[in-house]
Amino acid sequence: MTATIPNLPSLYDPFTTEAKWQKFWEDNQVYKADPQRGGEPYCIVIPPPNVTGSLHMGHAFDNTLIDSLIRYHRMKGYNALYLPGTDHASIAVHTILEKQLQAEGKTRYELGREKFLERAWQWKDSSKGTIVGQLRRLGVSVDWSRERFTMDEGLNKAVIEEFVRFHEEGLIYRSKYLVNWCPATQSAVSDLEVENKEVNGHLWHFRYPLTDGSGSVELATTRPETMLGDTAVAVNPNDDRYKHLIGKTLTLPIMQREIPVIGDEFVDPEFGTGCVKVTPAHDPNDFEMGQRHDLPFINIMNKDGTLNENAGDFQGQDRFVARKNVVKRLEADGFLVKVEEYKHAVPYSDRGKVPIEPLLSTQWFVKIRPLADRTLSFLDEQNSPQFVPQRWTKVYRDWLVKLRDWCISRQLWWGHQIPAWYAVSETGGEITDNTPFVVARSEAEAREKANAQFGADVKLEQDPDVLDTWFSSGLWPFSTLGWPDRTEDLEFYYPTATLVTGFDIIFFWVARMTMLGGHFTGQMPFKDVYIHGLVLDENGKKMSKSAGNGIDPLLLMDKYGTDALRYTLVKEVVGAGQDIRLDYNRQKDESASVEASRNFANKLWNAARFVMMNLDGKTPQQLGVEALHATSLQLSDRWILSRYHQVVKQSTDYIDNYGLGEAAKGLYEFIWGDFCDWYIELVKSRLFQKDAEGAASRLVAQQTLAYVLEGILKLLHPFMPHITEEIWHTLTQSEEGQSISVQPYPESDATLIDSELEQQFELLIEAIRTLRNLRAEAGIKPGVKVKAVMQSESDRERQILTSSELYIQDLAKVESLTITSALETALEPAIADVVGTVQVLIPLAGVVDVAVLKAKLEKSLSKAQAEAKSLSARLSNPTFVDKAPADVVQGAKDALAEAEKQIEILQARLRLLK
Repeated sequence: MTATIPNLPSLYDPFTTEAKWQKFWEDNQVYKADPQRGGEPYCIVIPPPNVTGSLHMGHAFDNTLIDSLIRYHRMKGYNALYLPGTDHASIAVHTILEKQLQAEGKTRYELGREKFLERAWQWKDSSKGTIVGQLRRLGVSVDWSRERFTMDEGLNKAVIEEFVRFHEEGLIYRSKYLVNWCPATQSAVSDLEVENKEVNGHLWHFRYPLTDGSGSVELATTRPETMLGDTAVAVNPNDDRYKHLIGKTLTLPIMQREIPVIGDEFVDPEFGTGCVKVTPAHDPNDFEMGQRHDLPFINIMNKDGTLNENAGDFQGQDRFVARKNVVKRLEADGFLVKVEEYKHAVPYSDRGKVPIEPLLSTQWFVKIRPLADRTLSFLDEQNSPQFVPQRWTKVYRDWLVKLRDWCISRQLWWGHQIPAWYAVSETGGEITDNTPFVVARSEAEAREKANAQFGADVKLEQDPDVLDTWFSSGLWPFSTLGWPDRTEDLEFYYPTATLVTGFDIIFFWVARMTMLGGHFTGQMPFKDVYIHGLVLDENGKKMSKSAGNGIDPLLLMDKYGTDALRYTLVKEVVGAGQDIRLDYNRQKDESASVEASRNFANKLWNAARFVMMNLDGKTPQQLGVEALHATSLQLSDRWILSRYHQVVKQSTDYIDNYGLGEAAKGLYEFIWGDFCDWYIELVKSRLFQKDAEGAASRLVAQQTLAYVLEGILKLLHPFMPHITEEIWHTLTQSEEGQSISVQPYPESDATLIDSELEQQFELLIEAIRTLRNLRAEAGIKPGVKVKAVMQSESDRERQILTSSELYIQDLAKVESLTITSALETALEPAIADVVGTVQVLIPLAGVVDVAVLKAKLEKSLSKAQAEAKSLSARLSNPTFVDKAPADVVQGAKDALAEAEKQIEILQARLRLLK
C-alpha cells in the first residue's frame, strides 16, 4: 500500500471512535469463530442476561472481565469463541405481561394461552434489542452469528431431550411436595428467586393444653395463622423438661384437634421454649419431621394466599388478615401468653415482591443425588472444575453434598412447556394428582405411546406448566454449541475454557451446569470457574434495586467513554474474587476513578500522537527493530526496553492466573510513568537532532519508540479495545479489514531484561524528580538553568549518576552538575534534599533573590505555626473533644499533624538559607 503520514486528531473523541470500531468488528466478522481453523480452542459462553433486562454494573463488570480474557487468548493464538445469548426469564416476562394485561382490565386466562404466548414473543422481540445493544456498546468481542436464546428452536430441542432422558432414566418424577410458592405470581419459585429480607416483626407465644388436663406447653411462632394446620408439637427427646410428655396428646386451640407430642432431635432445646409447633404442609423442616413421624399433612392455604376450607372459620381470608384474627381468637380464648418484638429474616419472592409460602403442591422433581454424587466425583478425583479463588471449592462442594431434589415445574405459560401429556380421559377429563401420563419428544410421539397404553380413544392434554428457567440455562455451555447433536462446534469448543461469574450463583447456576454437563456429556462443562466479587457503591454497599443505590454504567460510558469504564472496573480488582468499590458522586453523576481512566486514555493518545509526529511518516515495520539488540542503544533505550519486557512478562503471568486487576495496574504505571513521563522526555532532544552526527541516535530512538508503542497497544488492547484499535491502525497504516485484536500478543525477550539497570535508573529518576521539586520550592523559573551538586559516598551511586549526567542536565534544566564523594566547601545559601544516600543541592546565589525567598518561607512558617497553635488549642479543649462529632475531631488531628509537618519542612529549608 502507499504509505501516508499517520495523523491522529489533537483531541481523543471516545464516542465517535468506539462506535466506529464496534461497527467495524461486526461488519468484518472479526470475531467469527471457525473450528476448522484448528489450533487450541478457548471458549467462554456468556452468562445469559435476562431478555427483560438492561445493562447494569454487574453485567458491565462480568462481561468486561470475560472480554479481557477472550481478547487476550485470541491474541495469544487460541481459536477463541465468545458465545452470546439471552435467557427467557420466565417469571420476569410473565410478571411484566400480566401487569400490562391488568392495566387493560384483562387476565391471561381471558386472553388464552395461545394469544398470551403470541404477545410474549412480540414483547421479547421488541425488548431483546435493549440488552443486546448495550452489550454491543460495551465492545464485547462475541461472535454474534452464534447468538442464542434459551427458547430458540435448538435450545428447546435440548431441553425436551433433557427432560425425556431424565424421565427414561428414572431421574424425573411427579409428586406432592413442599415448594416455595409465590402467591403474587401463583407459581412455585426456585431458591434463587427467593430473597431473605430482615423485617421487624413479632414472636407470638401460645399455650397448647394437654388433652388429659394435666397442664400445657408453651411455644412461639412468627406465623400464627399456620397453627390452624398443626398436626404435632415436637420436643427434643433428650430434653429433661419435656421428654415425659412424648406420646401424650394436646388439644389444638380453635380447631379442637387432638395432636401428639413427638420427640425429634431436630428440635434445639436452647431455642425459644424448647417446644415447636409442627405444620408439615407449611414449613420445610416440619415437612421432614412429618415424613419421619408419619404425621398428617393439612394444607390451609389457597394458591392466591387466602385460607381454604381446612382453616375453618378463617376460610377465604387473606393470610395476613387471618394472622391478626387468629391472634385475636387465641387471646379471647385465653391461649395467648405474650407478644415480643422480633427482628427476623422473611423469604420474599424476588419477582412477586411478597413473602413466599411453603406450600404442599404436586410438582415435577429431579432426583438430585445421582447427579450431585457424580459431580462430586469429578471434583474429588480430578479437581474439576478448578475454582479461582480456590476457597470457593469448599462452598461449592458443601452445596453439592446438601442438595435436595429439585422442583422444576412452574405454574406459568412463558417458558419451555413440560413435555408430558396426561390421559385426561382416564380421570373425567381433568388433570388430577393421579392422572396417568406419557412423556415424549413431541405430541405425535406422545399420542403413539398413549394409544398403545390406553387405546385409540384416549384424550390427551399437555401439562400446562413450564420448566424452571435453570432447567434450560443449566444446559447452556453445551446446548448453545448444538447438543444433543454432535455438531462441529460441540466437538471442538466443548468443554469450554472458563466460566466467569459472581459468587452469588455458584449454587443455582454453576452447580446445575456441572451436574447436567457431567450427566449428559461425561465431562465438566468448563475447566476453570473464575469467581469475581461484586461492584459495590461509593459507600461500600451492595447495589440493589430496593436500596436504590445502583450506578448506571451507560451514564458513565456516555460521560467518559466505554474504555474508561472498562479499564476502571478491571483496574479496581485487587486479587481474584474481591469486591470492588466504585467511586461515584450522585449529585453530579460523576466518578473520579472513571475520570482518571479517561485521563489515562488521553495521556496515551497524546503520547502516541507525539511519537507518530516524530517517525517521519514511517510505521514500526518500516523503521525496523535492528537497533534493539545493537550496541548503539543508549542507556534510556536499554532501560525502557527492559521495563517493557518486564511488563510483558508480568502481564502474561498475571492474566494467565486471573490477576486481571494487577495486570491492568502494572500497565497503567508503565505507560503513564515509564513511557510517557520519562522515556519520551528523555529522547526528545535526540528526536530533534537533524544533523548527520545525530541521525543514528535519532533512528534508534524512533525504532524504540515505535516498537514499544505498538507493544503497549497490544498489551492494553484486552482492557481498552477501542482506543488501542484506533491508534494501532494509524500507527501501522494497516490494510483494510485488519484488526489489532487478531495480532500476536507480545512475548517477553529475556535477553532485553536488565533488572540491575532498572534499579539504577530508579536512582536517576528520583534524582531528576528531586531537582525539579527543589526548583519549584525555591521558586526558580522553568527556563532558568541552575548549578547542581550531588554528593554520595557510594561509588556505585556516583557511577550511575555520572553515566546519566546528560539526562539529569536535560530534564532538570541543570547547566553544570558536580558529582562528588564529599562536599569540599559549604554551599550556602542552597536548597537541598536527599535521595537514598545521595544529597542533592542547588546553590541559590545568582539564581533567586535569597532574601525574598527567605521572607516567603518565614511568612509560610508563621502561617503554619498559627494554624498549629489554633488546632492544638481546640484539641486541648475537653468540650470540643467530647462533644464534637468524631469525624470533626479526627479532621482537626489530621490538620494539626499536617501543619506540624509543614513547620518541620519550612524550618529545615530556612536553616539552609542562613
